Amino acid sequence: MKRTLIFLLLLLLIGCDAIPTPLEMQNPVWVQITEGLNFPEGPAWDSENTLCFSNCYGHWIGRLRDGKVDTFSLVDSSSIWKSTNGLAVGPDRKLYACDFEKGQIVRFDSQGRAEIYLDGYRGQRLNRPNDLCFDNDGNLYFTDPQQYDRTNPDGFVYRLSANDRTVTIAADQIAFPNGILMHPDGRSVYVCESAAERILKFRIDEEGRLVDRKVYLELPGGDPDGLAMDRAGNLYVAHFGGAAVYIVSPAGEILKKIPTPGHKPTNITFGGTRGKILYLTEVETNALYYLTAQKRN
Repeated sequence: MKRTLIFLLLLLLIGCDAIPTPLEMQNPVWVQITEGLNFPEGPAWDSENTLCFSNCYGHWIGRLRDGKVDTFSLVDSSSIWKSTNGLAVGPDRKLYACDFEKGQIVRFDSQGRAEIYLDGYRGQRLNRPNDLCFDNDGNLYFTDPQQYDRTNPDGFVYRLSANDRTVTIAADQIAFPNGILMHPDGRSVYVCESAAERILKFRIDEEGRLVDRKVYLELPGGDPDGLAMDRAGNLYVAHFGGAAVYIVSPAGEILKKIPTPGHKPTNITFGGTRGKILYLTEVETNALYYLTAQKRN
């Protein structure tokens, strides 16, 4: 653990230009940052050298800052939130979270103080918000799965307008929509359809709806869960149950498979001062990791 913290501090001091990308690494290895978590999920990096991550069943959000792990926010008797999953840093630099237990979207300030950002759709409680992302105009998209049944695709992707906070259904009939990622160009969205073991790709129309649904990639043997993208446009997929992170080209071709420390990786994100460090949450080991290149003897 001490070596890990020293390495992270060095990265903050010297930057990440000399670090190879995960695709370039010949012998990638996962280095454990901390353990003893409780179903870690949803890592999200901001511009202040801070990584936040959920502990889904522990009712707290952890934080990695300046090489040290501590608590960002913790549920107590006065809390308005309960159990978070996916996290995302919004255009206002605040942290947004899917509270799956209360069926709401929560926003946290820099001190970990929470407010309810969205508590339902047309007067009805959301089922189990899972993951979220923003487009280039600040509109929020989030997944809300229902049953885990590939024969009954009853899940939704919702869109929350940045202008007037209205909520609309962006896409429906998805078999357990899970991880969601906005392409940097703001014109397309990737959604993990976990119960169908595949990733869907949508185009965003002028009204903000997700249209032209296509199967981007089939990944049998596990659930496509969290997503990330590198600067070259390659997609990174945490394969829950499949014990791997896959790197996939913009054309949907698997470029690399990186085995994970446990069989249940949940989510991934890029961070670091140059955005080249890949972080991973994994629930079989209940730990947080980063990826580095193994030195040759």
